[in-house]
Amino acid sequence: MVINLGMNWENFYTNSIVAYVKSLQSNPFELITLILDLSIVIFLIYCFLKIVKGSRAWQLIKGIALLVLATWVSGLLNLKILNWILTGIMNLGVIAIIVIFQPEIRSVLESLGRTQLLGRHKILTVDEREKVVYEIMRSVEYLRKNRIGALIVIEREISLEEYIKNATKVYADLSDSLLETIFFPNSPLHDGGVIIQGDRITCAGAVFRTSMNPNVSKRLGTRHRAALGIAEESDAIALVVSEETGRLSIAVDSNLHYNLEPDQFRMMLIDELKPKMEVFFEADDESEGDEEW
Repeated sequence: MVINLGMNWENFYTNSIVAYVKSLQSNPFELITLILDLSIVIFLIYCFLKIVKGSRAWQLIKGIALLVLATWVSGLLNLKILNWILTGIMNLGVIAIIVIFQPEIRSVLESLGRTQLLGRHKILTVDEREKVVYEIMRSVEYLRKNRIGALIVIEREISLEEYIKNATKVYADLSDSLLETIFFPNSPLHDGGVIIQGDRITCAGAVFRTSMNPNVSKRLGTRHRAALGIAEESDAIALVVSEETGRLSIAVDSNLHYNLEPDQFRMMLIDELKPKMEVFFEADDESEGDEEW
């Protein structure tokens, strides 16, 4: 069996790898398409893993990876019966994956459909970002001290039009007094969320889908689950003030950062509001500084 295994590897190397390398040498353009092809596939896999990580699908993905590995090893060692069983499971597994991953697949497709390729809203200047943070922090401090619940969602690249169209339109400049008025107890818009686009409040009373993540603590209320829900299906920043405890939380990139100190809350908000290119250049500057040391 060892001899056959060695011959199989030698044949595979000669007939597949060497032949493919020779074809690339004769047609350099094919190498460019190969790199492009691999880059797109790797990017799509990265996006999918980013969405499902931390959800119930993450454990299933690890189980599927183990099943694929076992199928490959059984074929390599010529374990015919085991390989036949595992191959059958893999064939039926395609349908099972579609059913099991239905929420995650839906989330991916919705994110792709709502992504604004050219950007619908202006990129805020440094002064405008500082004003946004200043107004939000003033209102959050007031809401926190007075135990007034709030959910503030800041739109980024992925459009939240689905939620805006069903909410109460505001279209007003962002200010701490307006946020405090919207979330004042017993006001008509108190229980919904506010959506901010750029430096303006677009709407209030927005209702978001709550997260179905089984790992979320049962102690968390509807606001926290709604914040995590919108952070799972978009790139928005969701800010939460707990009505019961006054604790501050931020949901972003499918993660809920719970019970933050005001300074932590403020610094995280500043970091998340930075444009992607600015974050990239800052990281590049830091790496250059490390090399000097």
